[in-house]
Amino acid sequence: MANDEVILLDFWPSMFGMRLRIALAEKEIKYEYRDEDLRNKSPLLLQMNPIHKKIPVLIHNGKPICESIIGVEYIDEVWKDKAPFLPSDPYERAQARFWADYIDKKLYDSGRKLWTTKGGEQETAKKDFIECLKVLEGALGEKPYFGGGNFGCVDIALIGYYSWFYAYESYANISVEAECPKFVAWAKNCMLRDSVAKSLPDQHKVCEFVKVLRQKFGIE
Repeated sequence: MANDEVILLDFWPSMFGMRLRIALAEKEIKYEYRDEDLRNKSPLLLQMNPIHKKIPVLIHNGKPICESIIGVEYIDEVWKDKAPFLPSDPYERAQARFWADYIDKKLYDSGRKLWTTKGGEQETAKKDFIECLKVLEGALGEKPYFGGGNFGCVDIALIGYYSWFYAYESYANISVEAECPKFVAWAKNCMLRDSVAKSLPDQHKVCEFVKVLRQKFGIE
C-alpha cells in the first residue's frame, strides 16, 4: 500500500468531505487534497463522479469511490493495519450503519433549514434538529464514542456537523449545549483527536461562508 496514489476531491466546508479527511487521518494515509470550485467543477470530478457530479470523491489508484459513508467503509476495508471503524460483530456493525444512515437522512436537512429559512419554517427546523440530536444522545448513552470505547464509523459520520454549530446557533438563535449537553461533550471529546481537530474547519470560518450563501440566496 506504500505506493498507493490517493486523491480526495472535496470542498472545505463539506461535512461529508470531512468524513473522508478524518478516516484517512485515522489510518495515517498520505493523500493529495484537491479543493473543488463547485460553481466550476473540474473535469476530473465530472469524470470520476459522472452520475451525481458531487464531492467528495475518493480516488484510489485511479479508481473513484463516491458517497462519503461508502468511502469511509472502503478506507476501513483497504487499510486494515489500524483500528477498525466498524465493529466485528454483525449486529453491532448493522447498528452502526443504521445510525450513519439516520444522520444522513435526518440531520442534514434540518440543519440546513436552520440557516435557509425564517419564521414558522425555521421554528419547525429548530424542533426537528434538536429532536434529532436528542435521539442521537440516546444512542450514545454514557459511552465516550458511539462505538463504545472505540472511535468509529458513526462518530466519523457525525462529527463534521459540529463545525457548523456556530452558524446554526447564530442564525437560528439556539444553544445546542443547553439543549443537548451530552452531545456537545461527545463532540468536544472527539475534537481532542488530531484526526478530527485537523480535519474540521474553524466554526467562525464556516459561519462566514454561510453568511455569503445567505446573501447569495437573498435570505439576508
